[in-house]
Amino acid sequence: QVQLVESGGELVQAGGSLRLSCATSGGSSETRTMAWFPQAPGKSRGFVAAINWSANTAYAVSVKGRFTISRDNAANTAYLQMNSLKPEDTAVYYCAAGVRVAAAAPQVQSEYDYWGQGTQVTVSS
Repeated sequence: QVQLVESGGELVQAGGSLRLSCATSGGSSETRTMAWFPQAPGKSRGFVAAINWSANTAYAVSVKGRFTISRDNAANTAYLQMNSLKPEDTAVYYCAAGVRVAAAAPQVQSEYDYWGQGTQVTVSS
């Protein structure tokens, strides 16, 4: 069974940086595409970034140039480097993994098969 465990979320001041990690276990073939979805208080879960097995990436417009997604296939881990953080980035960040995520739809939550429990990112002004 595939498990995803996020870490790295914490309280940071606006303008600061954080690096989130998503460690996977249970089968690398099940995690061909990995992505990060934040959910802010009182809002639906959104999308910030995705990366496939070949390291092709996709980003939400709101984070382009500030966030970088990467992965270490040997370590079965994905990362989200978050720079120039803003208070509006405050959310629980969920890691997701999918076996066959459509190339044109990395932002679609239903494309993903596995989800982590989330890690809290709080950005103070």
